[in-house]
Amino acid sequence: MNRRKAIGRILLVGGGAAAGYSGLKWYELKKSPDIAYLEKKRELLADLAETIIPATDSPGAKDAAVQDFIIVMVRDCADIKTKNRFIDGLKELEHYCEAEYKQGFSQCSPQEKQQVMKYFMEKGRPFRGVLGKVQNRLLGKSFFQTLQEYSAEGYCTSEIGATRGLAYIPIPGKYMGCTPLQKGQRSWATK
Repeated sequence: MNRRKAIGRILLVGGGAAAGYSGLKWYELKKSPDIAYLEKKRELLADLAETIIPATDSPGAKDAAVQDFIIVMVRDCADIKTKNRFIDGLKELEHYCEAEYKQGFSQCSPQEKQQVMKYFMEKGRPFRGVLGKVQNRLLGKSFFQTLQEYSAEGYCTSEIGATRGLAYIPIPGKYMGCTPLQKGQRSWATK
């Protein structure tokens, strides 16, 4: 066989395999998300959020019912790629815990839970700079990024998190709607 023909066929087969793999990944990102599975994993999400924001002298994520916020945000607000990556990440986390520790995430010790979270944090870390932005745009946010973002947002916007977990001043001070400008002072950029 001619060397050029052999190299051409190898490139053709390699290109076809890469295109097939890319098509499969694209299908996995664009398929209809399994929302019923997500809603069944309320307890798992509560344990994951509690691992991120544990109860100390202030209430934790379970006390603030962050798992309900995560489900609503993924179901109603996330784009389809992020939904699929999040649900696939939950499934992968369950398989990882069964393979590594022979038990579910909820039954793991606190140290094992930290190891699992560290593994998924490293795995879901995007590239830096522009390449990371392109990755998030094309593939959606990773499972851990979404979990971490929604856990913190859900905790900080809950009543328990805002009043007992964070500093809270119900009335911060008096409102001054119209403030005179000093001579030579520029106008405010925001209103």
